[in-house]
Amino acid sequence: MAARTKARKRALDVLFEAEQRGESPLSKLADRLVEPGAQTALPQYSVEIVEGVVAHSERIDELLETYSHGWTLERMPAVDRILLRIGVWELIFNDDVPDAVAVDEAVALSKDLSTDESPSFVNGLLGRILNLKPTLSEF
Repeated sequence: MAARTKARKRALDVLFEAEQRGESPLSKLADRLVEPGAQTALPQYSVEIVEGVVAHSERIDELLETYSHGWTLERMPAVDRILLRIGVWELIFNDDVPDAVAVDEAVALSKDLSTDESPSFVNGLLGRILNLKPTLSEF
């Protein structure tokens, strides 16, 4: 597994745990960064993802709600919702990741971690946002 793929997975873990426990993702991130006995340090890219998703959460969720025909955020499986947030952050707010890589990584993680229908849902929604990217403003 590539380093950035592992970093995405670790960011997903932090965001998922925070959501499930009703905690702040940034507090959960801080806990993970100072966690005694952690086997491996949290990759810097994981930190960037969590901080980026949190910083742009309102716009990310707005995009997901707008373009996920028939699906509210609450109705989406939690893993899909978080993967989509990471994917949108990479597509719209992180110029260091090629767009196709952002979509492919989200789809691959959904294959490993979510339902059988999730990869096509994640691919379709991120693909739609990617197609509309030139018309979307970041703010």
